[in-house]
Amino acid sequence: MTTSNYATERETTEGKVFTVTGGDWDQVVSGTDPINDERIVVNMGPQHPSTHGVLRLILELEGETVREARSVVGYLHTGIEKNLEYRNWVQGSTFVTRMDYLSPIFNETAYALAVEKLLGVTDDVTERATTIRVLMMELNRISSHLVWLATTGMELGAINMMLYGFREREYILDIFETITGLRMNHAYVRPGGVAQDVPDDAIRKIRDFLVLMPKKLKEYENLLSGQPIWIERTTNVAVLDVTACMALGITGPVLRSAGLAWDLRKTMPYCGYETYEFDVPTHTDGDVWGRYLVRLAEIRESLKLVEQALDRLKPGPVMVADKKIAWPAQLAIGVDGMGNSLEHVAKIMGQSMESLIHHFKLVTEGFRVPPGQVYVGIESPRGELGVHAVSDGGTRPYRVHYREPSFVNLQALPAMAEGGLIADVIAGGASLDPVMGGCDR
Repeated sequence: MTTSNYATERETTEGKVFTVTGGDWDQVVSGTDPINDERIVVNMGPQHPSTHGVLRLILELEGETVREARSVVGYLHTGIEKNLEYRNWVQGSTFVTRMDYLSPIFNETAYALAVEKLLGVTDDVTERATTIRVLMMELNRISSHLVWLATTGMELGAINMMLYGFREREYILDIFETITGLRMNHAYVRPGGVAQDVPDDAIRKIRDFLVLMPKKLKEYENLLSGQPIWIERTTNVAVLDVTACMALGITGPVLRSAGLAWDLRKTMPYCGYETYEFDVPTHTDGDVWGRYLVRLAEIRESLKLVEQALDRLKPGPVMVADKKIAWPAQLAIGVDGMGNSLEHVAKIMGQSMESLIHHFKLVTEGFRVPPGQVYVGIESPRGELGVHAVSDGGTRPYRVHYREPSFVNLQALPAMAEGGLIADVIAGGASLDPVMGGCDR
């Protein structure tokens, strides 16, 4: 008996009817798209340029659509938190400044505030030192947002924005170099105050910057805000509403772009921020466009804060009076750009033997911090930067842990990317403004 390779047939009153069976027909009638299961896994990173640092994204793609996104961190791990346990409390400033390398002043200030709280000398920090801290932090906030604007512009095709953003940032770094001796990684904010006073020529540079920067902001807006491609690439892209932000612990401009005016400078003030006049910019759309607008507005508010800080910068000491805590040298700019001048060294050596011994012990061994633990949070350019510091009563930290906003905010990346296009992963990731030096500390 032979079996027909064709579909069976039968005669009906309507004519000849064929019964078709088989896998192909089952797929057709079930509506299954054979391409549906053909997904590609792509490693985006950990190359540096496109991801604000060595971040690795594992993307599962269906065509151009992201079905699953996973973030992999750890490629820039420096062990800074662990290293702090092997250095005295003052030396810790030189380590923490290198974590989020785009906002080093914030790393230092949060650390100094935590150590001062453990020491119980928060109220003893001089008015001038506190004002200088606010001045430096707000300048640093502007420079950090400029890097975000520059790099995000480049990633979305606005190459000119990259050049302009870094050009203005250079002006701020020049001010930092005049004040601290270094462009980055300053170790300028120390427990008890700041390392050295602000020179007069730095004040003049800051005044000039306050005149220059508002004009440049208008140029940025003329370049981007009305540009159709920029609007298309940012509007309704990588949306994260306020509910999602709260669920994931997202803070900073990302949270404020979703409508919640949560800013620690207002809600839990420190360094006298409650005495300054400034607004907390917000937006309601929770997309890349909203984060762009919020950061531009924050630069304008920081300029207002810098001007107020300059106006209230009264003469006075920049370190606490307690000689058992205060760094024992008013640092003088030497021939190497920063350090002790020969005259200052001569002054130290010309003091009494007891003073010289005290100087030596304080520099090499450091001061003792009473046992205890504290948490201090400040508003960094990326969100809440918190320091949990623990002391066992010695001259070195028992433990210092940072609540780093870049690390926390990266949790939002899968929520923003999944279901969207692969091109929007770059825009969404950039809008978080992660700095992997802080994430992988």
